[in-house]
Amino acid sequence: MKWFGRKRIYLDYASAPPVLPQATAAMHEAEKCIGNPGAIHREGAAAKKSLENSRARIAGLLGCKARELIFTSGLTESNNLAIIGYAKYLEQLRRGLKGTHWLVSSIEHDSVLESFTEVERMGGIVSHVEPDERGIISAEAVGRALHPETVFVSVGWANNEIGTVQPLAKIAQKIHEHEQHTSQTCVHKSDLCTCVRKMIFHSDAGQTPLYLPTVINSLGVDLLSLGGNKLYGPHGIGALYVSNDIGLAPVIFGGKQERGLRAGTESVALAAGFAAAFEVVSKERKVEKGRLKSLRDSLARELTAQIPNLIVNGDLSRALPHMLNVSIPAIQSEYVTLALDAAGIAVSTKSACREGEESRSHVVAALGGEAWRAANTIRFSLGRDTTDRDVRKTVRALVHILSTNKRMR
Repeated sequence: MKWFGRKRIYLDYASAPPVLPQATAAMHEAEKCIGNPGAIHREGAAAKKSLENSRARIAGLLGCKARELIFTSGLTESNNLAIIGYAKYLEQLRRGLKGTHWLVSSIEHDSVLESFTEVERMGGIVSHVEPDERGIISAEAVGRALHPETVFVSVGWANNEIGTVQPLAKIAQKIHEHEQHTSQTCVHKSDLCTCVRKMIFHSDAGQTPLYLPTVINSLGVDLLSLGGNKLYGPHGIGALYVSNDIGLAPVIFGGKQERGLRAGTESVALAAGFAAAFEVVSKERKVEKGRLKSLRDSLARELTAQIPNLIVNGDLSRALPHMLNVSIPAIQSEYVTLALDAAGIAVSTKSACREGEESRSHVVAALGGEAWRAANTIRFSLGRDTTDRDVRKTVRALVHILSTNKRMR
């Protein structure tokens, strides 16, 4: 990646990795399908065939049925459809959400947290599960927060700021145990009973499929949100896995596409790019995971050794291999980020959706510690083009910026 004739170092892959050439090629090929996949003429049938081929390929990588995969515009819409779509479905079924309890981890992406704010507006009661100091949402913490009235649980597979991978299978088991206990102790007779017979478990997968196997059955989730742009695919395409036994209501209206859950003409080209990118990263997952972990750990060691009082946020042994989030005392994160940018290095202070807004990271704040820690975060996220030279240059640049800033004070 060059900028005004010099090579840029891009360490913000968690926000938006570049689109793979294979994905671009697949989109160009799919663009030959000029028809609407909902039309019944020959061109429409060709477009439909391409769309369903992409759906089947992605479903194969997830180990689910093709019909369980709904195409969306990205992770944000997938999260909204999962959470608000189920709330609307339940609202219709129960004639309101009064008496229902909803559970979400406190360190989720805004598209999840704000969806739960809408659930509260609709009448549901929402509780938040806090992580431990490592950023882990334990199954025990979820279990303690479950109520007989709990209908929905949402925990992201890996945090988008600190990379901590959550124990979804253990959480799913805890939910299942609670379901069994609640079913046995229910004394209500009405079909509108507030006790739970089936709790829905949702997870925002984010970038996790880049480095961990994505077999749905092993995760124990009912709903899983995916975004093509997080997997080196095109922007504007995502997917939601919806287990066959889960009811949802649409949140976008104007058509019956995607099993009636997502109105709007599907993008055949974007779906093809998504499928192609997902296949490539799945094949390279094991090798790339080891390579990036080595680079990330080297970056963490050098920064810790050369910058006094630097704190690594989260537990690197439990995090995605490409992500490092640090807090540095007595700095302004935005200043350091812009100074690194001027030096040809791209990093971020937090999730891209929150850049330029609140200066404090709600994720790092949840880990505890002094107040400055959540205000002074920098996130490095490595990717396919990151080299050992990039890591060394980044360390030198950051140390120089901090020393210069200290002399100027």
